[in-house]
Amino acid sequence: MDTKKLTLAAVVAGVAVAVVPWLLPTGPSAGLDAARFLESGSLAWGALVVFAGGLLTAMTPCVYPLIPITVSVFGARKAEGRGRSLALTTSYIVGMGVVFSALGILAAKTGQAFGSMLGSPAVVMGLALFLLLLASSMFGAFELALPSSMQTKLSNVGGAGLAGAFVMGSVSGFLAAPCTGPVLTGLLAFVAKSANTTLGATLLFIYALGIGVPFFLIGVFTVRLPRGGVWMEWVKSVLGIMLVALAFSYLKDAFPWARDTVKALGAQVGQVPGAVIAAVLVTVGVLLGAVHRSFKDGARDFGFKAFGVALVVGALVVRGGALDARPTGELWVRMGLQQRPVAPSWQWHHVMPAKTATFDASQFEQVLAAAKQEGRPVLIDFFADWCAACKELDRLTYPSTEVISQAQDSRFLTIKIDATNSEDHLDALMEKLGVEGLPTVAFVNPDGTVLTKPRVTGFLEPVPFAAEMQKVVLQ
Repeated sequence: MDTKKLTLAAVVAGVAVAVVPWLLPTGPSAGLDAARFLESGSLAWGALVVFAGGLLTAMTPCVYPLIPITVSVFGARKAEGRGRSLALTTSYIVGMGVVFSALGILAAKTGQAFGSMLGSPAVVMGLALFLLLLASSMFGAFELALPSSMQTKLSNVGGAGLAGAFVMGSVSGFLAAPCTGPVLTGLLAFVAKSANTTLGATLLFIYALGIGVPFFLIGVFTVRLPRGGVWMEWVKSVLGIMLVALAFSYLKDAFPWARDTVKALGAQVGQVPGAVIAAVLVTVGVLLGAVHRSFKDGARDFGFKAFGVALVVGALVVRGGALDARPTGELWVRMGLQQRPVAPSWQWHHVMPAKTATFDASQFEQVLAAAKQEGRPVLIDFFADWCAACKELDRLTYPSTEVISQAQDSRFLTIKIDATNSEDHLDALMEKLGVEGLPTVAFVNPDGTVLTKPRVTGFLEPVPFAAEMQKVVLQ
């Protein structure tokens, strides 16, 4: 590859890693609630809102990395007709819909939050292994294909490749769960109250169809690109790196020690310096050969590519940790290069359960009783480490001046409850308070009454969030 072109590509990649995460959409907001239409009997409008919520979910970080990967695996492998692409893409979307229907009905029946399975290390390790195997295929370790005997049987009924597309769609259903947001929160509450499993499964399938729209459009109507050429190997390398980073992201959230390490690293470097460090690491990694070199071209190229890939993946991990950190890094403060901000910051008065501890329901009740005695309103944030919208609230909403001022002026007592791992006492509390999905921000007014309205069930911008807080005090 020409040196000038390689340098330009490396710089562009570095800038993209630094800037793009700040530009990504947040997905469905707290105002997109299908339940109010469904409860009033407007099934058509409710289904339309569910579909729209799925379409917005497809634009979130949980889903969009899988779009080019899917096209690469099922669209660009063979010069097949549009009809064949339609069948593969449809099989993919059906697989996603089956998983969403099953997970949604399970959540509605058991009272656990949708996506809570991602708190299980076994489930996360299975997904991560699948992603790493797919990444290995992108790096040329092997070709994704079913055994020849199975391919022959499936070909006889016109189904070769459909099973693989269905499996990919099923895995995507799991990966999309952290970004489901408020659409499924209200929908699952409706399913649980109505006890209509068939209707619930149908609506959840419609939600998956909304997520599948970009896959359908790209897989069926995209201009078919030639298979040959070195550039295709570069594209596969980029996709492989994305898959490895995605696998590490899920593994990080499943294991507390890894999650805490990344959080600590982000806190040390800070938000903006972390973005700059990640950009530099990506630039160096691409220059070393993360993309243009091949693992098959001898030990020298293998070593350079492996080191380059490691740098880029490490940069993406650093970028993710810094994205949720404060603007000022602790490391630079200790070195005298930055000063701590003097403006007020958001504070959690109680975080439950504490690290390595189990949830204590009696402690929670004591905190509420003390707040009632003092005449203070309470904000209760239910979150999980796998929940994307939860992180957006922490990063964008709570640190804002509007929310901090409202909390201080109204003397809010703030409680953050970690629902990453399912526990009996915690599940009982969530069922008691009507928490159907994450994030959920519940409020208690000064006389100790738990309010059903206002309530936040998804990401909400600072100004409307502060307005919801003010409603608690005025009741």
